[in-house]
Amino acid sequence: MATEIKAPTFPESVAEGTVAAWHKKPGDSVERDELIVEIETDKVVLEVVAPEAGTLTDVMAEEGDTVQSEQVLGKIGEGSASGSKEEKSSSDDGAEKTEEKADAKPSEEKQEKPAGGGKQHDVKAPSFPESIQEGTVATWHKKVGEAVKRDEVLADIETDKVVLEVVAPADGALAEIKAEEGSQVESEAILATFTEGAGGDSSGGDSGGDSASAKADSSDDDGADEKVGDKILAPAARKMVAEHDLDVAKIEGTGKGGRILKEDVQKAVKDGSAKKAAKSSAPAKSAAAPAAEGERIEKRVPMSRLRQTIAKRLVQAQQTAAMLTTYNEVDMTEIMALRAQYKETFLKAHDIKLGFMGFFVKAASEALKRFPDVNASIDGTDIVYHGYQDIGVAVSTDRGLVVPVLRDTDSMKIADVERKIVDFGKRGRDGKLGMDDMIGGTFTITNGGTFGSLMSTPIINPPQTAILGMHKIQDRPMAVNGKVEIRPMMYLALSYDHRMIDGKDAVQFLVTLKELLEDPARLLLDV
Repeated sequence: MATEIKAPTFPESVAEGTVAAWHKKPGDSVERDELIVEIETDKVVLEVVAPEAGTLTDVMAEEGDTVQSEQVLGKIGEGSASGSKEEKSSSDDGAEKTEEKADAKPSEEKQEKPAGGGKQHDVKAPSFPESIQEGTVATWHKKVGEAVKRDEVLADIETDKVVLEVVAPADGALAEIKAEEGSQVESEAILATFTEGAGGDSSGGDSGGDSASAKADSSDDDGADEKVGDKILAPAARKMVAEHDLDVAKIEGTGKGGRILKEDVQKAVKDGSAKKAAKSSAPAKSAAAPAAEGERIEKRVPMSRLRQTIAKRLVQAQQTAAMLTTYNEVDMTEIMALRAQYKETFLKAHDIKLGFMGFFVKAASEALKRFPDVNASIDGTDIVYHGYQDIGVAVSTDRGLVVPVLRDTDSMKIADVERKIVDFGKRGRDGKLGMDDMIGGTFTITNGGTFGSLMSTPIINPPQTAILGMHKIQDRPMAVNGKVEIRPMMYLALSYDHRMIDGKDAVQFLVTLKELLEDPARLLLDV
């Protein structure tokens, strides 16, 4: 009996994931708990292991497919996949064998000619923020039938504030464009229909060059044609002509009625046959001068899912929260002296280095108990007060910023905090943070001082109501007991949601934090 391979259960904050890589092929034998497939979400990469030993018989979600929580990805059978195939092929002769070949043929054709059919998606406009009512389809970068890669830009949506990019949901091709260039569209309106696996070469069963030119003609009908002299330009061709500053009269049109298509302009650019003649030698020299200084190279890459999520959440936080920031500064003299005094002893006792973050997490835990509003969350019109302190610590990775959560920090020792943060950093860089590491959190600490930031305004991590920003420690002259002394000082920034937290509570929270840090004897070192 076949065993189903299912995607993991995604938390509420993760709507879907993408099949990043299959580590086994149909017919491969697998052991129980062996890694089979990886699912990439907008936060972490999840590993799916074999629920039973056996043979991978079916792959139901290909690489690049978007999958939902607990969706069936494939199946594992008990016997040898190759044996079952031999049995099936040698079962009967004649008509039945012909039927088997006929049954197998569509699947083979599907691999060789994906255009014959695949999973279809609706290509939708992005979700516009509340301040933007609608947008305009500015440009289609791809034509119907043209092969595209996953996350490649399909179209640009221009709003009154920004230009938003619409990317391909998978490898495939546009099947139909429903919103032409210049159309007004609303948030999440359907722009086109997309077919997975479609596109590419149009050989095999189609009418060759005629069908290709027909596709080109139909796809270039987006928008209005323009007549330049005696030439008619398709919209996509018109754009390329302007970009490359070409002489339209020198371009030969291959479209219907001599219509100049995008492919004609691309050929002219490649051949260099449609360049405009220089008006005089002087302008030619001045135009050529910048080229001598070297090429001005640009590279366009699509945002990763993590970066898109970071951007979306940061914008959402600024649009929905009444965010204010209050500042203070802390004298790090005592903590630095304590750290220097117990550094070696601490390392021997706990096998971990004593850093600054442990002090800040413990001080924040104590301050959060005294000011429960700062530790609360907003859920719609409800306020959720948490009787525990789960502090998220921002960790920078190559893929972007992630915020794993330290659980019950009030009961953690400083050594536990330091050990856990080192583990988060290592697993974050290796892409091994799990979904459980990222969920929840009642308060967040971010340390821009690691990168040399002297002062910044951190952005709240919804649905939390506050975030603490640490910064660079810098020696500054300070007045101490009527005398000027050089002290190691750090600016602290507390951004808070004014809907939930009053200014008085925010300031007093930060002052309490400052007092605890400047008198670290209150915090237990456990050495």
